[in-house]
Amino acid sequence: MLLPYKEPSQTLFQLFNQIVQEGRNFISAGDLQVSDMGGNAPVGTTLAILERTLKVMSAIQARLHYAMRQEFRLLKGIIADYTPEEYEYEPEEGSRLAKQSDYDTCDVIPVSDPNASTMAQKIVQYQAVLQLAQQAPQLYNLPLLHRQMIEVLGVKNVNKLIPMAIDQKPADPVTENQNILMMKPVKAFSYQDHESHIAVHMAAMQDPKIMMLLQKNPQTPQLEAAMMAHVNEHIGFQYRKEIEKQLGANLPAQQMDDMGAEEEVNMTPETEAQMSPMLAQAAQRLLAQNKQQAAQQQAQQQAQDPIIQMQMQELQIKQQEQQRKNQKDQSDAAIKMEQLKLEQERLQSQNRIEAGKLMANAQIQNQKTKSTSRIAAGKMVVDAIKDQAHMQHASKNKVTPQPKETK
Repeated sequence: MLLPYKEPSQTLFQLFNQIVQEGRNFISAGDLQVSDMGGNAPVGTTLAILERTLKVMSAIQARLHYAMRQEFRLLKGIIADYTPEEYEYEPEEGSRLAKQSDYDTCDVIPVSDPNASTMAQKIVQYQAVLQLAQQAPQLYNLPLLHRQMIEVLGVKNVNKLIPMAIDQKPADPVTENQNILMMKPVKAFSYQDHESHIAVHMAAMQDPKIMMLLQKNPQTPQLEAAMMAHVNEHIGFQYRKEIEKQLGANLPAQQMDDMGAEEEVNMTPETEAQMSPMLAQAAQRLLAQNKQQAAQQQAQQQAQDPIIQMQMQELQIKQQEQQRKNQKDQSDAAIKMEQLKLEQERLQSQNRIEAGKLMANAQIQNQKTKSTSRIAAGKMVVDAIKDQAHMQHASKNKVTPQPKETK
């Protein structure tokens, strides 16, 4: 019996096949043969082809990642609402009353990478980063980059293959020098004696024997860069300690990041605004102290220089000569003052002598005058007595005496 409807139309069948083919081309990019590309193909080209090939899958994975993130956020809220307020045990760090509040300072997110859906895509991405790192290796943490690359490849015991600074333990400065010479990572810790470490490291860098042995080593620039980076790490810790001494308090504690470096714990803007002026004052005091110490060291170094010593001796000789001249001038001035004093005393004595002579002469003259007056008066009295006696004699003889002329 014939069917009550016609068979499928060939036109609809061709249209169906066309739609399927277009869908396959859209989701898989079948016209791009990635396997036919050589091993020397540029990383950017390979990455672009993979991205185009997996465009649909990447979009699906990104949406799944976002949905999982939202689900984790809801779960975190539910757990935070119904979890106890304190721990059932005594934690090693913090208080027992911090269990429910822990969820206020953290977020739960998926660990998947929505930007790389396959291992091949991740490998190509890391290869691109490695090519960039070769142009400026000082900007990258190469051990961490290689470790992540090996983890993507699925290799086990990565921490033993590529040790990092975060895996290091405190060591003495000599051991650190040995590790640097063997191209092993080293790390400084905040509680170490940084001045001693810096002194040992700088002594090793300035050792002529070590420098002579490293002259023909092609890895000498890398060794010097690693040594200076480690010394700078100690310098940073030492500067932090000096600032804390000037401040009189400890700065906020540091925590380890994913690269093994210590970073500051996030502080509120209010705390940062309060600490900044105090840190500025502490930095100025430390700067003044270091300048004074540098000036003293420079003076000591200059004092040990033979030329400076000769100049200092000449300066001392000149100072002694000037001092001797000043003493001679002072003694000459004292002698002159003594001579002037003696001359004044001599003049005063002469004046007193002259005054005494004048007074004596005046007294002698006065006495002479008085004596002359007394003699003249005596002569007059004698003459008067003589005249009286002569007149008496004449009256007896009745002879009228002639009066004498008086002189």
